[in-house]
Amino acid sequence: MSLNNNDFAALNCYTSSSNNYQLENSMSLEALRRRVARPKSSIQLCLLGVGAGLIAAMLIIIFRVVVLIGQRAFIPEYDNFTDMPELERLYLPIIAAFLIGLFAFMTGFKHYRLGIPYVIHRIKTNYGQMPIWNAANQFVGGAIALISGFSVGREGPSVHMGAAGASVFASYLHLPYNAMRTLSGCGVAAGIAASFNTPLAAVIFVMEVVLREYKVHIFVPVILSAVTGAITTQFVFGAGSELSIINVVPISPWHYPYLILCGVILGAIAYAFNHNLMLIIRTFKPISMFPRLILAGIITGIIGYLVPQAMGSGMSAIDIAVTDPNNIELLTTILIAKLFATLFALGLGIPGGIIGPVIGLGVVIGSLMSYVANYINPEISVTGTYAVLGMAGLLAATLHAPLAALMAVMELTASPEIIVPAMLVIVPAYITALQVFGNRSIFLQQLDFQGLTYQVSPAVEALQKVGVLDEMDENFKLLYSDDKQQIAESLNAVDTQTPLIVFDDENGYRLAEYDLSLSADESISIQYIPMTGISSQSTLGDAFDVLKDKRSGAIYIYDMLDNNQIVGLIRWDDIRHILTIRSAVL
Repeated sequence: MSLNNNDFAALNCYTSSSNNYQLENSMSLEALRRRVARPKSSIQLCLLGVGAGLIAAMLIIIFRVVVLIGQRAFIPEYDNFTDMPELERLYLPIIAAFLIGLFAFMTGFKHYRLGIPYVIHRIKTNYGQMPIWNAANQFVGGAIALISGFSVGREGPSVHMGAAGASVFASYLHLPYNAMRTLSGCGVAAGIAASFNTPLAAVIFVMEVVLREYKVHIFVPVILSAVTGAITTQFVFGAGSELSIINVVPISPWHYPYLILCGVILGAIAYAFNHNLMLIIRTFKPISMFPRLILAGIITGIIGYLVPQAMGSGMSAIDIAVTDPNNIELLTTILIAKLFATLFALGLGIPGGIIGPVIGLGVVIGSLMSYVANYINPEISVTGTYAVLGMAGLLAATLHAPLAALMAVMELTASPEIIVPAMLVIVPAYITALQVFGNRSIFLQQLDFQGLTYQVSPAVEALQKVGVLDEMDENFKLLYSDDKQQIAESLNAVDTQTPLIVFDDENGYRLAEYDLSLSADESISIQYIPMTGISSQSTLGDAFDVLKDKRSGAIYIYDMLDNNQIVGLIRWDDIRHILTIRSAVL
């Protein structure tokens, strides 16, 4: 087959059009990266937040569908193991623990750091970049744990997978690290919103617990991501909440003194819960992971054999607390059994979240507390209201997230009358746990025990919000030579505001400039400042880490896709100016 001149012309035209399209696409991506490198609100960052939320929601929908289909093979109703044969309740968690350990062994035990504490660590120290195999362990292990009735929540896997999906999305676009961290926070918000259909509480949780800061340019995309996660999952699972079965009624001010007392009790319970969970983690740390998982399966199997209502993420316990609130003996039995099931499942390393079980425990505790409250106004049953308030107080004190707990109550009940009573429970619960017992967030306690850092200095934290693409000096000259005469001529040819970077194989990249410290009678000489390079994905925090010891010098910025292409440089004086003048606005 031969080509005539017209064919060659058409082929050249097609090739030229293709190259132009690739060039335009590359330029548009570069403009996007430069825009999101700034610590300011933008349409681009908002749209990226929506994309991250959509990806996170799709992952969580798949996860929830897998759990639903898996449970359908054993039980007819989601999270209700009461109709399951006794022996099956005994051996199912043991088999599940073996499968979780087997998958962890196949993927490498080093990839078994999971859940919300690990996500906090990665967002604070690695800009939210999540290893893929950790996410795979979280998906598979979390699904197996929930299917088999372990007392863990689905929000742990949801948060982990949401952050992982968002970080992969940001990595695919080669976004600056400051934008990647924001998108990881967006993924966390979408994960929480998709799990509980509480977008506002998800936003507050991200700001209060995960990022631990409130900045508008981060707040806006996180809001959009949470809304995207909630709306997307509503198309599949409906707009209703799983706690809609709880009947919330307004309560009179006569209840308020008792609510404060309930808050104090919930604060003490939260401290006891966190303290004993960490005690179990420390006690069994010397034992290797596989025996710990099997032990968790055995304990859960025995508890499930005796008290099936204590199995699962907490919906079974909530259903009993709502439908049979006067059965004090049964509720007390469920509370004790579920407390042990939760502590040993989480403490021995079963992959899953803590929020779901804490919600279940809080509802049961609140229902028990309503036994006394019903005597205040005997004509009105306030069991549902106290069940929700118990959940709010225990969440606030356990996670150290009072505002997120309040938002969750408001969204789950859709009742403005719950706000004041919730505040009267949440505040004393939080203060009692914090000041009286010295309780700390369970997530931070886990991070400290694992030796995972989550704190950075205020200076670095401010600088990490700015990508080097936004602050680098692009007006420079690059000379590939070590000839002193040629370097001197190049310095004479450029103005004093244009830096000269020279490169040779022996010395690498150096900043060449005249030595202005010489006295008048000395001949002018050239001084060279060695330079280290960082990727254009980096932030000013990374530049600060390189230059902080010398408190002087400069670094060059190379293209993230081609480390031989220099795109700019940053001096120490630029970073110092930002820290001393602009840090307050970052």
